[in-house]
Amino acid sequence: MPSFPSLRPAAAALLTCVLIAGCGEGGDGPRPAGEVLSRTDDAGRHYRRVAKEDAPEIGLIVKPRTGPAGGWEVRIWVRRFRLSPHGTPARAVERRGYARLYLDGRCLARLRAVDYRLPGSRLNRGTHQLTARLYADDHTVWAVADKPVQATADLTASP
Repeated sequence: MPSFPSLRPAAAALLTCVLIAGCGEGGDGPRPAGEVLSRTDDAGRHYRRVAKEDAPEIGLIVKPRTGPAGGWEVRIWVRRFRLSPHGTPARAVERRGYARLYLDGRCLARLRAVDYRLPGSRLNRGTHQLTARLYADDHTVWAVADKPVQATADLTASP
């Protein structure tokens, strides 16, 4: 049987990298972040407090759509945060999760991507409030100083 002495240093280096990265400490991947509070949002989801310097951020960009269908193009941007794909296990992982989009306090969608199309038919005439809020995959609300990490924009619908 042939010997492969050149592979031994590479295998040792790989093992060293795995141990340094922390995979040898339980292998569960990233650790949960923040402290779960007794405070909840309107739907009963607990807040998960993180320090301001570690907190994710979210913003909203809303543009009216042209054409007969009307409506709005909604885009969220996130900083120090990663949107998890569908099927992600329901556990809190530091700086990961999804956003919920609310219109006048009612949930429109759970976002796992940055773009959303808001049909004009969803709004009556007048001014409405659109809010994007960040959640961990275990459905807790990311919060700083007991306030949810969210962004809000006003929309005015005309007839």
